[in-house]
Amino acid sequence: MTWTIAALYRFVSIADPVGLRQSLLDLCSRHGVCGTILIATEGVNGTVAGSQEAIDAVLDLLDRKVEIRKGEVKFSRSVDKPFGRLRVRVRPEIITMRAPEADPTRQVGAYVEPADWNALIADPETLVLDTRNGYETRVGTFEGAVDPGIDSFTQFKDFATRELDPSRHRTIAMFCTGGIRCEKASSYLLAHGFSDVRHLKGGILKYLETVPEEESLWRGDCYVFDNRTAVGAAVREADWLACFGCGSPLSPADRADATFEAGVSCPHCSDRLNPERRERLRRRHAQMTSVNKLGDDG
Repeated sequence: MTWTIAALYRFVSIADPVGLRQSLLDLCSRHGVCGTILIATEGVNGTVAGSQEAIDAVLDLLDRKVEIRKGEVKFSRSVDKPFGRLRVRVRPEIITMRAPEADPTRQVGAYVEPADWNALIADPETLVLDTRNGYETRVGTFEGAVDPGIDSFTQFKDFATRELDPSRHRTIAMFCTGGIRCEKASSYLLAHGFSDVRHLKGGILKYLETVPEEESLWRGDCYVFDNRTAVGAAVREADWLACFGCGSPLSPADRADATFEAGVSCPHCSDRLNPERRERLRRRHAQMTSVNKLGDDG
C-alpha cells in the first residue's frame, strides 16, 4: 500500500471542538487513518495518512465542518507507514504561542505564492526570517535566511522583542514548514507595530512541490514531523533519520560519527545520556530489532 499523507490546517472559529474531535476520531478509526489532528476554538491543524479514499473521507468531513479546503491542504506519498498511531486531541491552541494578540482569524500577514518567493527574498531590503526551531533549521533553510535560534515556537516572542524593530525591519518575509507558524508569527508582529509582514503561502513544502529544483533557493532538506524525518526537492524522501535517544534529525555524516549508536544516541545527545538510560535504550533497541527480524522471517 502507498500511503497518502495530508498536511492540513485552517484558522477558523470552532464552537464545539469536543464534538468535532469525536466525529474525526470515529471516522479515522473506521478508515485506518494514522497521524495527529489538533483541534481548538481557533481552528484545526494536523498531518494524517491513509489510503487515498480514507484521506478523501477525512477532508470531506472537515470541509463540511470547517471548510478545510479554504485553508491549507498539501499531499505527499510514502511507501512506509508514516505514523505509529492515531491521535485526535483538543488543545487551547492549534499552534502554541501563548500570545492572545496573535489571532490569525482577525489579522494576518500578506501571503506570497511560491512562484513569487524568490524575487521577494532576493531583495536586499527584505529580512528573511525562518520561524522554525533549531533542529529543523539544521536540516535546511533558504539562502540568506535569519535563524532565530529557538527551541520552541513560544520563544519566538522573545526573539522578536530582542532582535526585531519596526523602524529598521520594514519588510519581513517569513517561512515555516507548512505555513501555520507564519500565520501566528505574522499576526503577532502586526499586533506589535510591524506593517509589512509577508509569509510563504503553503510553506516550504508547497515551495518544494511547485518550484523547479534548478530555480530553487532552498538549501538542504526540509524536516517533517513523521517517520520520513526529512524531504527534499519535489517533496521526495531525503536521507535523514531521527535519533531515538533525543529525536534530533541525523544526516549521513551524523550517523558516521563515533558517538552515533543506532537506537541509542547521536552527536547531539551522547554526552547527555547517563549510563542507566543508555542501557535501557540499548535493551529496547535489541528487542525491537529482534521483533522486526522475526516479522521478516515470518
